[in-house]
Order: sequence, then structure tokens, then C-alpha cells
Amino acid sequence: MSYLSQPTHLEALRLRIISQIAEILENQTHTQRYAIGLSELNHNMHQEIVSKLVAAMATMATDDSAAMIAMIPTISQVIDTCSRLDQSLDLLFRQRSQQWASSDQHIQNLMIEFNQTLLELSSVLIEKDLLERQSRVLERIILSHEHISQWKEFVQEILADFYAIFPFNFFYIAFAEANGLSLYLYYLGQCSDEVRAQARGLLSQQMLQSIGLPADSALDIEEFNIHCGAEIKTKTDLNIRMISVPVPDHSPNLAGLLGVAYAAENNLSAQEASVIRAILAVMVMVVGSSKVLSRTLLELEYYAVHDPLTGLHNRRQFNDILHYEIGRSERHKHEFSVLMLDLDDFKDINDSYGHPTGDTALCAIADALLEHTRNGDLCARIGGDEFAIILTETGPEGARVVAENVSRALREMAITSSQGNRFHLTVSIGVSSYPIDGQTIDTLLEGVDAAMYKAKDMGKDSVCTFDATETRVSIRETRDNAENLREALKEGRIIPYYQSIVNCQSGELFAFETLARLKSPTGETTSAAMFIETIDKYGLARELDLAMINNSFAAKRACMDANRPEANAKIFINLSVQEIQGRGILGYAEELCQKLELPPESIVFELLERDAIGDMTNMRRFLTNLRRKGFAFALDDFGTGYNSFHYLRELRFEYVKIDGAFVRNILTSKVDYALVHNLSRLCQDIDILTVAEFVENQEIWEALKDMGINYAQGYHIGMPLPEMKQILKSR
Repeated sequence: MSYLSQPTHLEALRLRIISQIAEILENQTHTQRYAIGLSELNHNMHQEIVSKLVAAMATMATDDSAAMIAMIPTISQVIDTCSRLDQSLDLLFRQRSQQWASSDQHIQNLMIEFNQTLLELSSVLIEKDLLERQSRVLERIILSHEHISQWKEFVQEILADFYAIFPFNFFYIAFAEANGLSLYLYYLGQCSDEVRAQARGLLSQQMLQSIGLPADSALDIEEFNIHCGAEIKTKTDLNIRMISVPVPDHSPNLAGLLGVAYAAENNLSAQEASVIRAILAVMVMVVGSSKVLSRTLLELEYYAVHDPLTGLHNRRQFNDILHYEIGRSERHKHEFSVLMLDLDDFKDINDSYGHPTGDTALCAIADALLEHTRNGDLCARIGGDEFAIILTETGPEGARVVAENVSRALREMAITSSQGNRFHLTVSIGVSSYPIDGQTIDTLLEGVDAAMYKAKDMGKDSVCTFDATETRVSIRETRDNAENLREALKEGRIIPYYQSIVNCQSGELFAFETLARLKSPTGETTSAAMFIETIDKYGLARELDLAMINNSFAAKRACMDANRPEANAKIFINLSVQEIQGRGILGYAEELCQKLELPPESIVFELLERDAIGDMTNMRRFLTNLRRKGFAFALDDFGTGYNSFHYLRELRFEYVKIDGAFVRNILTSKVDYALVHNLSRLCQDIDILTVAEFVENQEIWEALKDMGINYAQGYHIGMPLPEMKQILKSR
């Protein structure tokens, strides 16, 4: 019994052609019979002629012997010719009969082959009506967001249309995932519990065998009933047959099968199996993709609000909950507090033991935070080594208790690196409470951030609460200042001022130091001390260095073109500490010197002592590169470090600029006088030139002369000016 209708037009064609060929054979048979009859008639006529001729010859022999005797050879010749004619006709008809027999065999073979070809063709071609119904099913199989999230219900919608093409009994989907095996069974029609149990057992067994899993593997079975088929009768032996296709390998942790199962007496035809497999091939792609996408969407939803490393909430969720908590607390007149936690010196952990150990430490900290907070509180990782906690319905005193407990727990927690080293971490915690410390997200976060940095300044490993009566440090204001400075750099409003450096013995001009000044749109100027920290914090130091180099080099070129006496003076230019990391500022300065035709030996770059000695390896490389290009170097604010004299031995400088804090007190402090005097003698012995800063009066200058200091600068020598120009003073 076939469930799919046969293509009747092909069957009619087959019968019509066979009928026509049979008619041809029948006509050929009639022709053959006619020829045989004609041959027999011809043969009989010849015999009659021969008989008559023989009789005539006998008669003629009695009447006129001589004449008759003369005719005998001729008549004999006629008789012989007729005999040969009979023989030729017989031969002709025998050959024709052989040809007819051969043609008959060829036609029979052709009929057999043609019949077989039509049968095979009809088994693979799909009727137009069947194709249209198949297309309607496939048109329903379209992915959408609803289908992905509710793919089980989506399958039920498709099966009702599928059943109209092939009335199967069961449909199943099997998935083998990392967390177990799942089998989804769909029953098309009513069936008893006995049939369900029998089908469940057979399908489970065959499914496990198809996937290659042991027969005793545990299965999570989910069943669905679709009311679109006839009742499945109970049988002693339910002969279930399966057509299945594997789930595509969309994910390394997902495998499975999808297919139909049916209980029928007859096998499917090739055409039926082809249609079913075509539909299953599309369904399996959609179902497999839906399953994977559904799982992926759940993961994306999770990681949209969670930190993937620690599992804590992320900054986005922290901000959302903080906004919600402000509204809730405002409605119910509740307090709540925010804790900001920053790990102390966490970079050292990554540098010493590696980032995997650092990740282990962050996860351990996350566990400790969850252990010391309530279920209603929120713990979040909002940065690399920064965490935050929202303590619901908790005032400042309660928040400080929690902060102290967390701080103590982290301090006492020992973490083991992958190399087996044990280490401890400390944390600086800031506390801010609603509504006393702020009633908006911005004010609360500014307050808790300021409190956390205050804890850092107090020596780290501390807890500090925000005091609203203190002067509020506005992060927004600092950020606005940074943007103003960025605009000023783009507009060329951060410019160099030049302060004279003179020969301490002769008073002659030796050099100019470039000092950055911020020029407002209205013309007022601000010294670098007011904005240099913001420049460093927001990564604008390189732009500042470039601005100072470009402007001071251009000013020196202008002096040289004008043949002014200041053209021979050197230029001292301050650099940011990041330049010793090899950011290319020396190469840029070298190219600019070549472009403007400036002698490199007239340029002196200087760094603060605390910056220069912080990275000795890169500092040595920086100095080597600097001297290779022809520039000189000055160590600024010398004497502020504990090991200043040690670095005179380790590094080679052309100039040492003595910190002005020592210089201004040499007349009133024996200690400062001795330090400057001995430093001058030491530098003379090792061929390093000295520059004294903050020379504020004639008496200090005279004392510096006596010590042998090489060069001096300060307000007594000359004020910083917007151009390279020395204002000579009477000495």
C-alpha cells in the first residue's frame, strides 16, 4: 500500500506506447501471412503452367512429329525457367521471414526496456500536487525570535502540515549535550499507555544506538500529543520503522538526531522516502539551530549583566540596580549604602605570578564578597581590580561594619599561585550612603570614589566613609578640565614661556628653560602647576611635549633668522616620564632639527629625578639613544630622592639641576648649604655641570658663585617670558 499518489499521466503514457507497438507487431504478422499466401498461389500457378506445357508437348508430338520435336527444347527451357523462378521466390520469402523474426525480437526488447524506464522514472518524479504540499510545509519552517525561544511548540506547528503529506505515527528529536541526554517524543494521534510505553522503549533504544551511546544511558524524556492523526492501535509487536537525519554540528557540545517513526505493514516507496528526507533535512537544520541559538541567547542574557570571570554582576547591572535602589529608597524612605573596593598593588600580583594567578585571586575575592553580604545585596565587578557593593536598607554605621568585615576577611585570606607561592591581598574601601552623602547616582559615585581614594592616601588596607561636610572632590569637574585642556592643545593655547639660565660667574645668558602656560581665550595665562596633574592623569602628556618642542624649536629658528644674541642659547625642555618607554619623541625631535637646521647639541631634555630613576633599564636605553642623536640631558629637582648620589654613579648626565627647596635656604640652613656645596664639588669632580634653581636674590647668587655652581635661574635672574629674550639686570 502506497501513501503517496502515483503519477497517473506517466502510467497512461506507458500503456499507450505499448499498445501502439503491439499494433505494429500485429500488422507485421498480417503482412507476413499475406506474403506466405501469395507465395503459395504463385507456386500453384507455376505448377499449372508446367502441367499445361507438358500436355501441349504430348499433343504436338502426335500431330506433327517434326515440328513438335523442334519445339521441345524451347518448351523445356521455359519449364526450367519457371522452376528457377519458384526457387527464387522461395528463397526470397525465407529471407523475409528471417528479417521479420529479427525485427519482432528487437521490438519486444524495446518494449521491455521502455516499460522498465518508465517504471523507474515514475518512482523518482514527484507529482505537482505533492510538490506543492511539500513546499507549503517548507514555507512554514522559518526561523524567528519566537521560534528560537519556543522551538518545541514550533515543531508541533510544523508536524500538523507534515502529517498531511505522510501520515506517520511518531516524531522524535534527540539531543546529546554536555549536561545529559534529552528525547522529545511527539505522538500523531491517540494512543494507549501501552503503545506509548512500547514506542518509548523502541525509539529510545534505536536512538541511543544511532548516536553511538550505551543502551543503559539515562534519558530525559519529554512527550507531546498532537491531535491530527488516527488512533494508533495496540499490537503485540509494534513494528516501528525510523527515518532520521543527524543534527548539524553547530556546537562542539551538542549532538543529536531528528526523524519520524511509523508503524505500517508496507515499506515506503523511494518517492515517499525522498519527500520525507527532504523535509527532515530542512527541519533538522532549523531545530538544531534553534536549540543552539536558544542556549546562546540564554548565555548572552546572563553575560549581559554578569562578569564572565567572577560571575558577579557587571558595571551595567550595578548602575541599573543603583538607579532602581535610589527610586525604591526614596519612595519608602529607606537608607542604603555603596561600597567601592580597589585592590592594593594588584598589578604586582600579575607581574609576579602571572595573569592566571591574578584571575584566581579575583575569583576568590568574589567568593569572599558573596560570603559577607546578604542575598538582597548586590556585589559587582566594575573594573579590572575594582569591585562595588550595594547594601540595601543599610545606613553608614552598618555599611562600615560590613566594609571592615570584608577588609579583614580579604586580609586574612591566603591565595596560592600556580607555582605554589602563597600571598595575601589588601583592599582600600570607600563608603557612601543615601541620602546623607548624595541623592543621585552621580553624587553617590563621586562620594564613594573620593572616599576610596582617601583610604588609599591613608596608607591603603583601610576603610574610609565619605563626609559630606568636607570639600567635595568633583570628578566631573576634573574631567571637564581635562576636556578643556584637550581643546587648548588642539587650538594651540598651551604655549611655552622662556626663563633665562645664566652663567653663575659671568652673568652671561647660557640657555632658556621652556615652561608650559595655559592661555585662556580672553588672554589670561595659567602656570603648569595648576594643570600638569590633569595632563598626566588623562594621557595628554605626549601632546604637551610635542607642543613645547614645536613652539620652542620654531622660536629658536626665528632668533637665528633674526641674528639675535639669544640665538646661541641652549633650550632646556621638560619631558614626561612616559617618553623613556620609547614613544618616539627623540626621533621626532631629531627630524624637526634637520628640517629647521637646528644644531642638536643646543637642545637639552630634562626629566624629574623621581621619574628618571623609577625605570633604570629604560632610562639607560633612553640616554644612549638621546646622545646618539646629539642631544644632552639634565636631571631635574636633584636631591629629592633618598639615593640621589647613587644615581650619579649609575647614570651619566650632562647637567644636574639642584632642587630649589635646597637653594632658597642655603643662607639660613647649614644643612642645605652643606648639601648644595658638597654636591657642587662632587659634580665638578665627575664633570657634571650644575644648575641652581629658585635663585631669588643677589645674596643667594653670590653664595652660589662661591660654591662653584655653574649656572643659575630664578626670579632674580629673570621672569618667564612669552619669547626668548633676556632682560639684563645690573649686578
